[in-house]
Amino acid sequence: MSIFSRNDAKTAAATGAAASPELAALTGDYTIDPAHSTIGFVARHAMVTNVKGSFQDFTGTLHLDGTDPSRSTASLDVVMDSIETGNADRDGHLRSADFFKADEFPTMTFRSTKAEALGGDDYRITGDLTILGTTRPLVIGLEFNGAAKDPFGNERVGFEGKAEILRSEWGLTWNAALETGGVLVSDKIKLNFDISAIRNA
Repeated sequence: MSIFSRNDAKTAAATGAAASPELAALTGDYTIDPAHSTIGFVARHAMVTNVKGSFQDFTGTLHLDGTDPSRSTASLDVVMDSIETGNADRDGHLRSADFFKADEFPTMTFRSTKAEALGGDDYRITGDLTILGTTRPLVIGLEFNGAAKDPFGNERVGFEGKAEILRSEWGLTWNAALETGGVLVSDKIKLNFDISAIRNA
């Protein structure tokens, strides 16, 4: 099942086909459930291994349109002080002026500007990512995991998302050279999203 119409706009216009009632029924506003969602990242460390982390405090909303994906939107606010990588010293360094300057820039934000259906359960959302006061475009590949009603009566939808950024483009330039060549922290950062969102009453 797809959350958006799988026919492109030209095909729909040519055939006059109506949207599936099942898809249209998912149209609405949703709030991301942080207790069942993850905003994570992966960075290369010392050129030899990956370090994974996540943010524990965030809020977000979705507007889903089951008949026209271009009308769907997403908004996300992440508290930078909530970063966790499993190492307290490293987390403190990431919050410091060398990286996120969490005291000065407490929030990272994403605001969508475009949504597209790619076929099947695959989608793409483009938006503005703001870190350290710098705003640049971000493209996220999404997979729709389905919709369900939980035991408490909440109507849920789920997505998995992936993206890659060069942190230097947002002013995150701190690094240290290695004796063997290369640097301590990769410029390329992989982002991953596991999202469960509840339909608003």
